[in-house]
Formats: sequence, C-alpha cells, structure tokens
Amino acid sequence: MSTTVHPRTRTHTLLDSPYGPLTLVATDGVLSALYMTDHRHQPPRETFGEEVDTGSFAEAVRQLGEYFDGTRTEFDLPLHLEGTPFQRIVWAELQRIPYGETLSYGALAGRLGKPGASRAVGLANGRNPVSIIVPCHRVIGASGSLTGYGGGLDRKQRLLAFERGTEDDTPALF
Repeated sequence: MSTTVHPRTRTHTLLDSPYGPLTLVATDGVLSALYMTDHRHQPPRETFGEEVDTGSFAEAVRQLGEYFDGTRTEFDLPLHLEGTPFQRIVWAELQRIPYGETLSYGALAGRLGKPGASRAVGLANGRNPVSIIVPCHRVIGASGSLTGYGGGLDRKQRLLAFERGTEDDTPALF
C-alpha cells in the first residue's frame, strides 16, 4: 500500500506597512512567512506560490493593521512554522517576550534551559520566518546593542522605538 503525498499549496500577497512592503506567505492557507524588503534568509520568490489579493490573508492583514496603529500588542494567528525542533522552540519563546520589552540572546537561552546556547539561539532567531508576528526584533545583545535582524537594524530600531512609544532608540533590558 502506498501513501500519496500531496504537495503543499503556497500563496502570497504584498502589504504596505510603515516599515516598507511586507510579503505574507501562506502554506495550505495558514500564514507561514512574513518577509520585509531585502530580508536576510528569504527564500527565492518563486517558492512563495501564486500571488493573491490581501483578502486571502484578511485576519493577518487586520491584526498587522491593529499592531501598526498601536491597538494590538499580541498576535493571535495560526502559524505554519517550518524549522528544526530547536528553531521552533526558540520561535515559541520569542512570542512570550512582552510588547515593548527586550531580552538578550543569553537570557533567552537561559529561559530555554540552555544557558550556553546564546549563539544557537541567535541563529534560530535569525531564521524566524514570520518577522514582527513572531517578535524576533525584541532580542538584543547582552550589552544592550542591536545585533542582527533579518529586516535590517534600522527596522529593528524603529520597531523597538515604536513599541516603547518613544523616539529614544536605546533598548532597555528587563
């Protein structure tokens, strides 16, 4: 008896945002990626599937709009995250960092019970496929420095300042 493997259906749409155009990708109708212009580790565009109108991503578009207008501090969307088991654990922990707060890579590794794994946490953080919604921008260096962000350090700095409601771009550890 053979099993039939059905290929996954991927679609994408483009959305304007205060941080530039965003590409939303769904796998079998579930959000699986959010990429910014010139996003590091972005797969080839031909893997995004057919381009559809934003209506196919209505809930993600609504929640992102609420985030950008300052009325949403947490996302409540089903996500299809493809990654290693360790990456998925890191991405789940990222979602527990409160809005407007930051955490160092080392502190995040400690939360996972792996205090010596800050580099591995940083690598997993950098491979987060759903930026903003899975808030990898809230992770900073041990000294408080802004280090690495798939969407670029300028966007990271702007997102952190936006969440703190301040023009002061110096992140604060908690």
